[in-house]
Amino acid sequence: MNLILLTNDEIINNITEITGDKLKHILTFIKPVAGDTLKVGLVNGMTGDGIVTAINAHKLVMTVQLYKKPPEKLPLTLICAMPRPKVLNRIIQHATTMGIQKIYIIKTWRVEKSYWESPMLEDENLYNQMILGLEQGKDTVLPFIAIRKLFKPFVEDELPEIIRGSTALVAHPTGETQCPFDIGSPVTLAIGPEGGFIPYEIDSLQKIGFTTVSLGQRILRVETAIPYLTGRLF
Repeated sequence: MNLILLTNDEIINNITEITGDKLKHILTFIKPVAGDTLKVGLVNGMTGDGIVTAINAHKLVMTVQLYKKPPEKLPLTLICAMPRPKVLNRIIQHATTMGIQKIYIIKTWRVEKSYWESPMLEDENLYNQMILGLEQGKDTVLPFIAIRKLFKPFVEDELPEIIRGSTALVAHPTGETQCPFDIGSPVTLAIGPEGGFIPYEIDSLQKIGFTTVSLGQRILRVETAIPYLTGRLF
């Protein structure tokens, strides 16, 4: 936890009182004492300092001063096939930490139907994973996340507008070219499931303007490919 994230409801007259699991984490890993200054932020707002005025095993009280903008988001939209549920949490956390602006979790042919029944897709879990990612990256602004369970309507009806004004890339083992470096402009990046997109899905993406790119001879797991590609592109 590099930043303690707070909501509007948790700050009253520039004072916050922290209890519960968040307090346990702070006591275990940060171990502050009265008078310490901690890094704090308001969800979807500014960052700043929290000066500890009182602390015990049940409550931490801070005076909050918010004065600094969070880091800029990357101009990156991620289109990601639904991974194994236990991997989804890591992907959401990592994508949020890296500052990815928008995330679409989509259905593809190789995605197991049972994955869509996972509680990992519930709004509360997605929110909690984003908060963990923001606290790691010292950010406050939640990314946009959407779930799309029908491939064809999403690609044909929504995706052309989503990619407008961006470089649209799909990572694929048999990509036409090597993935570019340091593009410096908006990118829409599509990553398939374990095993990749099937030919029909690649053809559908190419028809609306995606270019297939390769990461080389090695086949990476989704949770490895996302940070690798993000670092390479930006």
